[in-house]
Amino acid sequence: MTIQIGIIGGSGLYDMAELTGREERLLTTPFGEPSGPFITGTLRGTRVAFLARHGAGHRILPSELNFRANIYGFKALGVERILSASAVGSLKAEYRPLDIVVPDQFFDRTHGRTSSFFGRGLVAHVSFAHPVCGDLSAIAADAAESVGARVHRGGTYVNMEGPQFSTMAESRLYRSWGLDVIGMTNLQEAKLAREAEICYATLALVTDYDCWHPDHDSVTVDLIIANLRQNAATAQKTIASAVARLGASRTCACKDALATALVTRPEHVPAKTRQELALIVGKYWK
Repeated sequence: MTIQIGIIGGSGLYDMAELTGREERLLTTPFGEPSGPFITGTLRGTRVAFLARHGAGHRILPSELNFRANIYGFKALGVERILSASAVGSLKAEYRPLDIVVPDQFFDRTHGRTSSFFGRGLVAHVSFAHPVCGDLSAIAADAAESVGARVHRGGTYVNMEGPQFSTMAESRLYRSWGLDVIGMTNLQEAKLAREAEICYATLALVTDYDCWHPDHDSVTVDLIIANLRQNAATAQKTIASAVARLGASRTCACKDALATALVTRPEHVPAKTRQELALIVGKYWK
């Protein structure tokens, strides 16, 4: 059975309890090693692949993640849709700890992270005005509501560099811009998924308020860990429900994102680059 759905687990979500028939798949990509083995199995009757974003034991910093290898690995497995779960801080009072935000926009505050498969003699510019799949995001939000979560549809995820959290000045600035949640990982995943023509949606799991909040300093590590665990349990139920709701075929534009994006003519692309990216662009060179 084809694996069409990928799941990326973030802080606190290192496994999918309902996954049966598990098998570890160690993949090597042209871009190096992914965060760890992909765990394939069956979830609600559907074949899926799960990847712990930060590796076993949560040992990889956000800035150390090999985003290209992770997304390429999903593509190599045949994945067409990725559901991502991530811990975030809230920039708005109405987004409370344990809420789920399903963002529809990103704002980049990272510095020098590799976020494209292209280069090395092949130029492509994908559309990214709408950086997540609207269809998949709607299904994810519906699934979250169905398991009893308090859900916010839409909003902007600020992707900061980390690993340090925001200064007070930064947190207040993001709030003044009307941004919604803050995290360290999802933007590069979304960019690369779009280039790989994979649908991508994020479940942003609110752990606590960012440092702008007057009660921020009273938040303890124990409270954050407790929220992470509760969020992880909710995320597992949400993802399982979302997987059960997904149809076999896609009608969104994500599946053809490269159709008008490739600039370099095939005969001018270096052989090594052609080989590395055949999985992603090969259908346009036939």
